[in-house]
Formats: sequence, C-alpha cells, structure tokens
Amino acid sequence: MSKKLFVGNLPFSVADQELSDLFSKVGTVVSATVIVDKYNNRSKGFGFVEMSTEEEAQKAIDTLNGQDVEGRNITVSEARPLEDRPKRDSRDFRRR
Repeated sequence: MSKKLFVGNLPFSVADQELSDLFSKVGTVVSATVIVDKYNNRSKGFGFVEMSTEEEAQKAIDTLNGQDVEGRNITVSEARPLEDRPKRDSRDFRRR
C-alpha cells in the first residue's frame, strides 16, 4: 500500500520532476507534487510525495529528512490528513 509524505522547506526552484528524482533514489515514487500559489504560480516551499510502499516511505524519511537541497535542509515526514475547516464568509474579512 502506498504512503504519502510531506516535504517541507523546499527551495522555491524545485519542481515536481526534481522532487520525484530526489525521492526515486530511495524507492519507487508514485507521485510527487510541489504546491504552488494559485495566483502567481510560484512554489510555496513544500510538497507531497507518494511512495509505493510503507517501507520505502520510512526509508525516505530516514534517508532524506534533514538533507541539504540547494542550501536548505528539507523536512520529510508522514503526511497528515487534511482537517475539515469551517467555511469562512468573505464578509468576515471586512469586519476586522
């Protein structure tokens, strides 16, 4: 069963393919996605990588967490599920 990982503190120059290449050194990558800002299409400095097995995911955490990538020490951990957030009314922002 595949396992999704969170990758933080990525250099802003890293794209999906480079992220996939980095993680493919320790196992089979199912998918790799760098999260980008929807307004300016620039990296937000984090992403997600899905490894094919839990063992490969753990190996990726053990091997790559804290590794230097273009001068930044990346963080690699198991991804947590997105928590439900209450919907915000756009009018709430005007009251502040």
